[in-house]
Amino acid sequence: MTVTALHATIHPAVAGGLHLEVTDISVQTASVTSITFSDPSGAPLPCYVPGSHLVVQYGDGANAYSLTGSGSAPSEYTISVLRVEDGAGGSMAMHRLAIGERVLVSRPRSAFAPAATATHHLLIAAGIGITPMLSHSRAAAEWGVATSLIYVHRPREGPHVLDAREVLGPALTEFTDRVSFRKELTERLSNQRLGTHLYVCGPAAFMETVLGQARELGWPKGRLHSEPFGAAELDPGQPFTVNLARSGIMLDVPAGVSLLETLEKAGKSIPNMCRKGVCGECALPVRRGAPQHRDLYLSDQEKAANTTIMCCVSRSLDHEMELDL
Repeated sequence: MTVTALHATIHPAVAGGLHLEVTDISVQTASVTSITFSDPSGAPLPCYVPGSHLVVQYGDGANAYSLTGSGSAPSEYTISVLRVEDGAGGSMAMHRLAIGERVLVSRPRSAFAPAATATHHLLIAAGIGITPMLSHSRAAAEWGVATSLIYVHRPREGPHVLDAREVLGPALTEFTDRVSFRKELTERLSNQRLGTHLYVCGPAAFMETVLGQARELGWPKGRLHSEPFGAAELDPGQPFTVNLARSGIMLDVPAGVSLLETLEKAGKSIPNMCRKGVCGECALPVRRGAPQHRDLYLSDQEKAANTTIMCCVSRSLDHEMELDL
């Protein structure tokens, strides 16, 4: 049995997590593979709310991946990973895993749970963005919750297409071209029952198309939910200095190096998961200075308050920033 992942220094994102074994690997498409983890002793795993994700350690790094199950009494966790050959290495490491290997994963966390007050859940996914939607759909089927899914994917390259068809039946609408999808989107967004909540996951441009049209048609912000599966590439930013008020330390944050990385190099252990400005785990309180907010987590009101910074992606607009750290 290979246990290479467990020999690495434990990443902060998986501290206190679970040591699991790879028990199944299945090919979804030419570029997407599903990986199933189970407890080596056969013990049940912690339950989770639909739309949750795991952080999986690879070497000294860690990546977050959506769980595809309903979250109810799980005996295993399954994720699906898109192979990205020119990425940071996480997806390639996942694709190299073999049955019997053991990995260290976080306990399930959620920033994309279904709204308990919704009368209907309208799910919209593109490509690998289907993964959290499959979790939502399976939970909805178990509990008899009104749910429908619009799924956009390339011809013959849609991961979990068969799963979605089985779970949703006629409540699934598939598209392999954007023109037909946009026509259907307009129709759906214009004619939803009162109390419907919309959930979208996919590339940033795709999500902005969906959310932008919903806003134009008068959907309240509180009924719009999104989860990017990858943040856009950010520019290196300007260098700045950070003053850690409680520690009495001044640190230089160079261009191209994140505030989180700078703090970690200085020996500070900062909770984090996605490192893409999505999960909200790495929030730090700001005492002085104006953050350059580049995250996808804080609301517009929270960003305007300038009292919190997501240190994995955001920077400072001023030459110096002071943190309550």
